Amino acid sequence: MLLSVALALEYEAKCMLAEHRLAAGITESEAGIFVDGLIAMAEPVQSFFRWRPQLHDPGDELVLEAAVNGRADAIVTFNEKDLRDAQRSFGIAVMRPREALRRIKP
Repeated sequence: MLLSVALALEYEAKCMLAEHRLAAGITESEAGIFVDGLIAMAEPVQSFFRWRPQLHDPGDELVLEAAVNGRADAIVTFNEKDLRDAQRSFGIAVMRPREALRRIKP
């Protein structure tokens, strides 16, 4: 998993929202622990180039920039529709988590 500083901050902001914590059934402290673990597992990506604007949804640009600058093979997301342009423009596969898990299972 690739993660830029900007994308890590975006994930943290979203995970700390009360509505998301309520939906997950976790406290603010537990959300912080989750975000810290996510960041610890990720491979850091330094953004050398900004590729904006490329996508219809400006909120997806951070994901695309991390993928392109980190030379990702794929973007795994439930938001396939908004990231399809990444596949056409940069040759980065876009797939749902189920498909990604099928590809890595022996």
